[in-house]
Amino acid sequence: MDAALRVAHARGMGPLLVSVVDDDESIRESLPDLLREFGFAARAFSSAEEFLGSDFVTQTQCLILDIAMSGMNGPALQRELKLRQQKIPIVFITAQRDETVRSQVLEQGAVAVVFKPFSDTALLEAVNAALK
Repeated sequence: MDAALRVAHARGMGPLLVSVVDDDESIRESLPDLLREFGFAARAFSSAEEFLGSDFVTQTQCLILDIAMSGMNGPALQRELKLRQQKIPIVFITAQRDETVRSQVLEQGAVAVVFKPFSDTALLEAVNAALK
């Protein structure tokens, strides 16, 4: 078991919540299952607005966030969370290999940017880095 999960379980908090925000239905269906296999609790949201309107913002310990989405995009959600003083570690996922956007989100505090398609291992490493 990962050190972060051991700490959470030792404190009686249960699994850590990782939320996924992506407008791609296949990602929303597959990623939560994978995260649960890793031992996390997981929630999926189809948009930044849906996530912000949920009761899970304050419970989320790590956010997996798509960069390019219709409506509010990932970097805009990152800025909104900062404005709301919600300090959630963010792992961005994207199919676009745009170095400028990647640099910008990392400068704004994202923990990692993982390019689609990604391996289970790459995602787990990024989430673990976010939870440290």
